[in-house]
Amino acid sequence: MPQFAILDGRLARSARTRRAVVDALLDLLGEGNLRPTAARIAERAGVSIRLVFHHFDDLEEIYSELADRQAERVKPLTVPIAVSIPLARRIEGFSAQRGRLLETLSPVRRAAVLMEPFRPALARRLKHARDLTRAATLAAFAPELSKLAADEKRATIAALDVATCWVAWEQMRRHQGLSETEARGVMATTIRALLTTGKVKT
Repeated sequence: MPQFAILDGRLARSARTRRAVVDALLDLLGEGNLRPTAARIAERAGVSIRLVFHHFDDLEEIYSELADRQAERVKPLTVPIAVSIPLARRIEGFSAQRGRLLETLSPVRRAAVLMEPFRPALARRLKHARDLTRAATLAAFAPELSKLAADEKRATIAALDVATCWVAWEQMRRHQGLSETEARGVMATTIRALLTTGKVKT
């Protein structure tokens, strides 16, 4: 067998093993196991712990690859909202899209925030994700924000960021017991209140 074919086969097996490990972790988190051990991950993936750490340096690397996988997974849920749409429709469309995104992220995000203080690579990815969602919020409502004075704009941006972030979503869904539809409605109501009072009008 040619040397390149042997190498290709090894690379393919390595990629399959890495994917199996990350898939196993994703499944465990989705089932509510927020801190699965390496042994549990290996068992779910159908490989040995030795093989897990042959392909990954440590658990942080596994979580980092999982974060990258999540980013690809949710990319279709982050389509820019056209600012030409009337504000009322924009708010509804944005809240529906953001709700779907946060609901999809929740199983992994719950585990990630527990480890964020201790996992620098994961913390960087979470910060990047927060920056992206904040930027998407500001872009969706840029026409309204542009009409505000500097101090009011800064405060409104901060309030919008809080109202549309994962922490607020978790509060509504897990702690207040709201349905996904109800939580989207609360988000829309909050955005509407922030953007249609004071100087900003529809």
